Amino acid sequence: MSNQAEYEADVIVLGFGAAGACAAIEAHDAGASVILIERQPEATHYSNSRMSGGGYHSPHPDGDRAALKEYAKAMFSGENLSVKLDGEVPDFGDAYAGVWAELAPENDAFMRGLDPDYKPMVVGAAAFPDFPGAADSRYAVVRASYVGGKGMIWEKDGTIHLDKQYKENGEALHFCLLNGLQTRGIPIHYETRGRSLITDEDGGVTGLKAERGGERIAYRARRGVVLTCGGYEYNRRMRRAFLDGPGAEGWAFYGTPENTGDGIEMAMKAGAALSAIGKVAGRVICAVPERRNGLKIGLNTSGVGKPNEIVVDNSGKRYASERRITKDPSRYFFYKEGLQFDTINLVYPRVPSWMIFDETLRESSPVVHLPGAAYNGIDWGKDNLAAIEKGWILKGETLEELADKINAHPDNREMMDAATLKASVERFNQHCAAGTDPDFNREPDTLRPVEKAPFYAIPLYLGGPNTKGGLRSNAEREVLDWDDAPIPGLFSAGEIASVFQFVYQGGGNLAECITFGRVAGRNAAARAASVARGTSQAA
Repeated sequence: MSNQAEYEADVIVLGFGAAGACAAIEAHDAGASVILIERQPEATHYSNSRMSGGGYHSPHPDGDRAALKEYAKAMFSGENLSVKLDGEVPDFGDAYAGVWAELAPENDAFMRGLDPDYKPMVVGAAAFPDFPGAADSRYAVVRASYVGGKGMIWEKDGTIHLDKQYKENGEALHFCLLNGLQTRGIPIHYETRGRSLITDEDGGVTGLKAERGGERIAYRARRGVVLTCGGYEYNRRMRRAFLDGPGAEGWAFYGTPENTGDGIEMAMKAGAALSAIGKVAGRVICAVPERRNGLKIGLNTSGVGKPNEIVVDNSGKRYASERRITKDPSRYFFYKEGLQFDTINLVYPRVPSWMIFDETLRESSPVVHLPGAAYNGIDWGKDNLAAIEKGWILKGETLEELADKINAHPDNREMMDAATLKASVERFNQHCAAGTDPDFNREPDTLRPVEKAPFYAIPLYLGGPNTKGGLRSNAEREVLDWDDAPIPGLFSAGEIASVFQFVYQGGGNLAECITFGRVAGRNAAARAASVARGTSQAA
């Protein structure tokens, strides 16, 4: 260890997204010294939290807490629903929900306390109105925002300052958290990638080893290490090992490419167990041949479910209401529809699926949304023309010509049938004329025909913003081994160990980052300081 730089603090937090920032802030406010480590450079730091829509759950403080607990338990595990044979996480569902009922109503106040200029807006309520407790919990979803001007980061006298005028969504959330870190003087070590945990002779975690450029660094944690470094969206081997379906190339994600499962790998080597590792927040989305970490990058496909558009499988058949693909909450588990496997022909007929649309939609607006710095260098074009020129959008003057081009696409595997596609479009157009969709009950206000030539197609792959399965952790956010014993000194929060292991409501990931990030930071800070520094060794 003599050749390595060393730092020491009570609590080391790995990963600066919402969970990491909240853990660091809470640990600091509990009296601990903290170092926050972030893999990305400061100038281009875009976490999944920053790239998000900025929504998070913050139930009204005056709501019925018992009802709130029941509603949360239904989302987390489903164990209190009559339709479930067993809960998804029956060992922890009740405890998770208890913490949620206690702390989630504080989410809004906690965030406002980090910055007096922060002004979130209420944008939603319970997405599962039939769940137990929904009616009495006074459930609420808020969206991060500031007011006035243009939010930006600028440098003055070597210090980062915030122009916190107008900013909303993930940007506003990020600015608020950054303000909370800066006003507390919590150091952030950017461009530093965690590589392995440091453990003592009893298996307790006493720090971690990291790299910055070519430099090796040891971070000593007197009380605990908190892993908040996200999932494995951009790790090919983990995709193949953990995700169902037609392999890594059948999936795409549109979060930060730096989410490569580092924390999961580090914790597993230290004996951590896994929980619901194949869970994702996902549907079917567009992906382009541009690569990040060797994997094609996904795009938030906002055009799905709009008028003048349908989605079909590889043969040309509609199989669901397109609004289910983009509507909350079904958009976060619609990927299960895409995972249908044809046991006769041994293929996944819905991977890829195909977004079929006409000139009316092409002219109206971009059909994808490009958030964050991860998309630098990708030119889709406001009118979608750049994507057509690149071949990312297929074009045909007739539906038959479009079907031929889809059929030639290597991922279609010559499955598209022109007659089937044409029949699907004609039947949908008939539904539009009638104002009702008897096949899949799509919302009437989205029923506009696919009729104006030319026609277009985009392949849609399984995926979305992030994975959710990860480290098995209890309600105290202690990471557990395969015997469900806590690994001393190791905690987790956020996407790396999501509590949403049954169903998911939009804004849930950021809400759990705030709620359980605070829990992880508080409990790490509460541990007795280690006196075994001299016996530490690399895992």
